[in-house]
Amino acid sequence: MSKKIFTACLGTETNTFASIPTGHQLFEDTCLYRKGSYGTNVPMFGAPLDVWRKRSEAKGWTVVESLCAFAMPAGKTVKKVYEAFRDEIVADLKAAMPVDACFFSMHGAMVAEGYDDCESDLLAHVRKVVGPDIPVGVEFDLHCNIGDGTMRDATVLVLFKEYPHVDVSDRADDLFNVMEGAIEGRTKPVMASFDCRMIGVFHTTREPMRGFVDKLSSMEGKDGVLSLSIAHGFPWSDIGEMRSRIIAVTDNDKPKAEKLARELGLEFFGMRDKTQPPYVSLDAAMARVSSHNLPKPMVLADVSDNAGGGAASDSTFILRELLDKKIKDAAIAMFWDPGAVKLAFEVGEGAELDIRLGGKLGPQSGPPIDARAKVLKLATDVTIQFGGQRKGTNPIGDAAALQIEGVTVIVNTKRSQCHSLDCFTKVGVDPSTKKVVVVKSMQHFHAAYAPIASEVVYVAAPGALVPDWSLLPYTKADKTQWPFVANPHA
Repeated sequence: MSKKIFTACLGTETNTFASIPTGHQLFEDTCLYRKGSYGTNVPMFGAPLDVWRKRSEAKGWTVVESLCAFAMPAGKTVKKVYEAFRDEIVADLKAAMPVDACFFSMHGAMVAEGYDDCESDLLAHVRKVVGPDIPVGVEFDLHCNIGDGTMRDATVLVLFKEYPHVDVSDRADDLFNVMEGAIEGRTKPVMASFDCRMIGVFHTTREPMRGFVDKLSSMEGKDGVLSLSIAHGFPWSDIGEMRSRIIAVTDNDKPKAEKLARELGLEFFGMRDKTQPPYVSLDAAMARVSSHNLPKPMVLADVSDNAGGGAASDSTFILRELLDKKIKDAAIAMFWDPGAVKLAFEVGEGAELDIRLGGKLGPQSGPPIDARAKVLKLATDVTIQFGGQRKGTNPIGDAAALQIEGVTVIVNTKRSQCHSLDCFTKVGVDPSTKKVVVVKSMQHFHAAYAPIASEVVYVAAPGALVPDWSLLPYTKADKTQWPFVANPHA
């Protein structure tokens, strides 16, 4: 019997401490499509919609696709923008009724003016339309802050398992598999969550997280366990829901889901010290750069200026150190500086100009750098791939490669983190030939850059995403969690 499913995407990752507002234009610049109009150039957060459409059509099911809207992470979303997008999705759902299921791709850490938990708000509106019995499946980024409303109104939550996020489409397949059983009446998914009472950053490329993720994956599909997810949380969001969780989905066995979530949550909590990234100070990183003499580049991650977490991507702290220490054969990407790009296009490739670079968005961006720069290469309407494989693309606008003393600086017009080697190669720079490569990214760079690196160094320079929770002025977040409290489970 043919079924009808409804799909939509709405999300962003909100850094409530960031100064950049998330408005309609930021959605337009990042990802804003309707009814599948992105065609074959599928955006990252639209990738689940593409998976669900293909899986559904292969079964002869009808698909009604609504909005696909995602914004590069920044500060709070403008209230009227969030409400307009939410209401558009709800109107499309009403027009599509009756439906047999709803699928949503959302980030899980979207905050708007007046709405600390946008995902719970949207799902509450969806439930009012479809009623209590229609399955509602949601795919979240693992950097989500899951509210009680989401747990109440979603039938199934499936989160990315990998950080960097190279598994967006794979998890969309997982969600479809679980929802398919519910839609066809073969299974009855039930969910439980456990509050791990901690915040942090958890790279799945290193142990013990690697082994923990693999363990959860090995448990799925056996003994009535339909899905297991780790919600890492997003610590730069000052809301009451900010926390890490374990989500367990079982086939009609709530006690089992609750037991599993608790056991795995306490195991996750037990790894808290070993899982945190090996951050080094800016001074320590520069000392290592000065002594670096291996054939492969040292890759420095400027984690505090990661556009993917809401930072401006224009901080000058590391660049200033490279110039002051006269480091040769270095490269850095990407500075969000539309003015600098415009001037570079004005003079053209091969020309030199005096330029003021970066430092535009306040103290977290550092002071601007005034320098003489040579324009190496220009490119228009650049699109970069996500990570080491094509799992969605991101537009970075126009871009320029500038040479400032011994450092090649990539500047661009659409704020984005340094996901892939494309950030350099699209403007004629081969990062594998450099002595030092700086990427403005927290971890998504890893899939592409680790293979070319002699070593990867995570630098806790100053910036909007400084990974020191004691420096963040929380007013709403629960500070009875680790690391504010040594053992809140005691």
